[in-house]
Amino acid sequence: MTMYRQAYRRKLTTPEQAVEPIKDSATIVHGMANGEPPALLAAIAHRVRQGDLKDLNIFSFLPMANAAGTILSPDLAGLIHNHCWFVTGADRDQVRTGKHLFVPNQFHQIPRLIRDFMDVDVTVTTVSPMDRAGFFSFGTINDYITTAARHCRRLIVEVNRHMPRVFGDSLLHVSEVDAIVEHDAPLVELIPAAPKPEAETIGRHIAAMVPDAATIQLGLGSIPNAVCLYLEGHKDLGIHTELLVPGMVHLIKKGVITGRRKNRHPRKHIFTNALGDQELYEFIHDNPSMESYPVSYTNNPTVIAANDNMISINSTIEVDLLGQCNSEYLGGFEFSGTGGQLDYVRGAFNSKGGKSIIAFYSTAHHGEVSRVVPRFAAGTVTTTPRMDTHYLVTEYGAVNLMGKSTCERAVEIVKLAHPKFRDSLMAEARKMCLA
Repeated sequence: MTMYRQAYRRKLTTPEQAVEPIKDSATIVHGMANGEPPALLAAIAHRVRQGDLKDLNIFSFLPMANAAGTILSPDLAGLIHNHCWFVTGADRDQVRTGKHLFVPNQFHQIPRLIRDFMDVDVTVTTVSPMDRAGFFSFGTINDYITTAARHCRRLIVEVNRHMPRVFGDSLLHVSEVDAIVEHDAPLVELIPAAPKPEAETIGRHIAAMVPDAATIQLGLGSIPNAVCLYLEGHKDLGIHTELLVPGMVHLIKKGVITGRRKNRHPRKHIFTNALGDQELYEFIHDNPSMESYPVSYTNNPTVIAANDNMISINSTIEVDLLGQCNSEYLGGFEFSGTGGQLDYVRGAFNSKGGKSIIAFYSTAHHGEVSRVVPRFAAGTVTTTPRMDTHYLVTEYGAVNLMGKSTCERAVEIVKLAHPKFRDSLMAEARKMCLA
């Protein structure tokens, strides 16, 4: 038995024993998405339920099923103070009622928030099995958890044989870990729905804006999935993205994405998180072309801009006639979060030949509500400010707002709206002295 295996055995314990040293009022950071460690989160929730632990401050991003079924359980709301850097269906209701606190951020800033503005007692996360050199991998996640793992008093990892081993700055040595728990659980799969006709139209518009040899960033959802379908005729695309999605893996396998002409990390596919189907997880496992880095690197606008022809593709909830984008507020409440949108909007625009593209359907609620609005409702936040918005795309076309006056912008944005709303939008534009 090697010295690393001996260290592993010494630190191996049960979930209950691993969380036993946690004290009242501790600050805990846990891994996001497939980094959520189900056995450890359940053990923490059990201690709280038994009255053995209280006043915890727990921080997360993109909470999913494992968090929802444990630390986010409604009966623990007064005993666990949950803080989120991004809102999902798992915690949206609690955010609306004030039982879960939203912490505004730009995604690339979270590692610094952890390092310089927080005092983290415990970090818990899922990792891949240890290799013969004593290294685990953070697998499908990297984002802020690599920073939290190295800036906490106690690090507990949950080893899951289903977690892929990923290269890049994604390795964690057994000597850095305080306790190890083994628990195998299937990874959460997020399979894109078949694109709607509007998404396919948007996908064609965007694909036509992407040159060969571009480096791309895509978000999750039907529109990015449709974009990938229409990129199959492109050559030598590269990846530098916050999120690796199934459509990208499809393009790698088709030979469309090679990374050969990237300025940074040529021939490597760079991401900070991966979320998709089992095919994606199997593809990135032990694949030397796939590299994961902290979000402070992947989403740093200066790093993003270092790749020529950087094309960033994101979505939004609504756009006003000034070109402002609200991508996180709905019905007067925080619906999601800023995430990395503004990081990539700014990074892509500053890239030589780069384009920042924000795409959205022209309507919502079965065509009854326009996503192009004269002005945002009172209290609505702006995710991408008007001075940063570059290209906007709907099923009705694409417009470039950079360098245009407020009046020119308003006229162009109205063209993106559904025809039945255009007259009323133009009337509002005239009232606002924008037409």
